[in-house]
Amino acid sequence: MGLAPVRVEVENHLAMDKFVIRGGNPLLGTIHVSGAKNAALPAMAAALLTEEPVILESIPQVRDIETTRKLLAAMGAEVELGYGRAQHRTTISCRNLASPEASYELVKTMRASTLVLGPLVARCGTARVSLPGGCAIGARPIDLHIKGLERLGATIRQEHGYVEASAKRLKGAEIIFDKITVTGTEDLLMAAALADGETVMQNCAREPEVADLADLLNKMGAQIEGAGTSTIRIKGVAKLHGAKHRIIPDRIEAATFIIAGALTGGDLNVSGCEPAHLGALLQTLEATGVKTKPGKQSVRVMGDNPLKAADMVTEEYPGFPTDVQAQYMALATQAEGTSVITENIFENRFMHAQELLRMGANIKIEGSRAIVRGKTPLSGAAVQASDLRASASLVLAALVAEGETIIDRVYHIDRGYENIEEKLRGVGAQIRRIGEILPKR
Repeated sequence: MGLAPVRVEVENHLAMDKFVIRGGNPLLGTIHVSGAKNAALPAMAAALLTEEPVILESIPQVRDIETTRKLLAAMGAEVELGYGRAQHRTTISCRNLASPEASYELVKTMRASTLVLGPLVARCGTARVSLPGGCAIGARPIDLHIKGLERLGATIRQEHGYVEASAKRLKGAEIIFDKITVTGTEDLLMAAALADGETVMQNCAREPEVADLADLLNKMGAQIEGAGTSTIRIKGVAKLHGAKHRIIPDRIEAATFIIAGALTGGDLNVSGCEPAHLGALLQTLEATGVKTKPGKQSVRVMGDNPLKAADMVTEEYPGFPTDVQAQYMALATQAEGTSVITENIFENRFMHAQELLRMGANIKIEGSRAIVRGKTPLSGAAVQASDLRASASLVLAALVAEGETIIDRVYHIDRGYENIEEKLRGVGAQIRRIGEILPKR
């Protein structure tokens, strides 16, 4: 069974789907979390490191996965995507790579496309990758990827919007990241797996997605220690082989649903998640008066207490994730008192605040801080999503707004959430998708 496509284009027209949401319903019941998009993308890129098939399970059905499939296929990889009731699976075979190039047309919609840079250089000795695009939430430069590859012996050129890298054989080295970078850590982790000698990387990202990638690579024959800590050691091997791997649950999707349950005053069981990955969120929600009960692979959230204001600061893992900042802001609008939200990871990541203001929120932006005064009644309005997580925050706000909210540009949310409207409808939300077909310009 092939991929059930998310609507992006219809012949010569562009599909501009919208969500129509009527607020006021508490979320009740069980909602299931999909596999982590941010773990699946580097895992798919890792398949470039071997000629043998790599089988990945629990792959989410989201636009970024389809973009990565197209990216790998354009290089000559065979990528089978199948979605069934039991599990979502992809089989990737990179035996015959025709072209080690990632074109702008594919890379422009997704910054994570740069994850193919390290594997291509390590496997093919050369790579040509377009500088990335994606969410408009601030600069995410790949200079740390480039500096790391140069440390491993690659020659790098940048011209015409592309990064060109070459190396007969990468050589192990010591790499100290100037700044913590998740994709940089993942990219160089894959490159170093096939380098001659040992590589020691310091000031690494500690996200669960990094540890999940290392787990896959070790199944493929790599020798990696320390993933999930700030220091990772990689003993390079001559060749990697195929493997089968199950992607970890999506902690950002889980966090979004947990906040939705709390915000709507519901009683929601978020199943199929990993509570250990949600520590900072659960601790912050406790400060707001939200009751949660973590299970083995679930979190029950009980939103029967009044919400109270609590400050929040985004930090690298294990701190509060920047990808949940927008959703937390929606919750803060309904908390009694003043919450100060400080964004330390990305600049320009408060664009959702303007749309929340249209719904009646009281938010003031001061540089990297958002001052949210609650509790303010929200009312339905026509709003517009600016990026993936901003779109999730607007959905959450609409769930508690009076009247009807219409959210435009929901293709952003389709990049990272699988069938979110169906999942929310299953626990009592009044949400539906409508499509508007516009001619291309």
